[in-house]
Amino acid sequence: MVELAGTLFAILLTDVVNPVLFAFMVYAVGTDRPLLNSFSLLLGHTTAYFVAGVVLAIWLESLTERLANPEPYDFGVSLILGVVLLWFALRSREDTGKRPDDKEPPLTPVASFFFGAVVNFIGIPFALPYFAALNEIMKADLSAAQGYAVLMAYNVAYALPFLVVPILRLTMGEGSRDLLDRLNSKLDRVSGVLMPFLLAALGVALVANATSFFVRGEPLF
Repeated sequence: MVELAGTLFAILLTDVVNPVLFAFMVYAVGTDRPLLNSFSLLLGHTTAYFVAGVVLAIWLESLTERLANPEPYDFGVSLILGVVLLWFALRSREDTGKRPDDKEPPLTPVASFFFGAVVNFIGIPFALPYFAALNEIMKADLSAAQGYAVLMAYNVAYALPFLVVPILRLTMGEGSRDLLDRLNSKLDRVSGVLMPFLLAALGVALVANATSFFVRGEPLF
């Protein structure tokens, strides 16, 4: 369990570099109910992230069984996915995702909750580390209850750094706006370097594995 915790922590450090969620949190604290709306948005995002993790874990389990005995068709799909990821890597250098629009209608706490859930899909390119975390949890020798508990703990740990946004708003008031904007800009720059690298690395691995199968008759891994 200690080894799993260390691995998940390392993955988490990459996973939290999500400029899309951070940008929407900054937007939420700029509304007329900054604390309530930002907490609701983060709760909605975390809830959707956890539910998506449970669904993905079930899907990945069946996928793992299929990959144990792959067919040529599977390597064709792998090749296509690799090319798509390489394309995303190039595109992500130009844009890291949708950002809040100042002309959006006023947020309410309920709307913020569902808005936070939707942000999961807007920021889907940044969810690759989450797949890695799910894979590590599934590989560990855990019961179903333990696995869900670890996944919940991971999601809570993921949400904690984003609490800095409402905390700064609470402690600094309107003076936090410039600081949050600077943090948002720096996070954008970090993700602009990190995400293309991760997407490209995964894309190259998939393309190389599929090419090896079609050329040599056996995959690299």
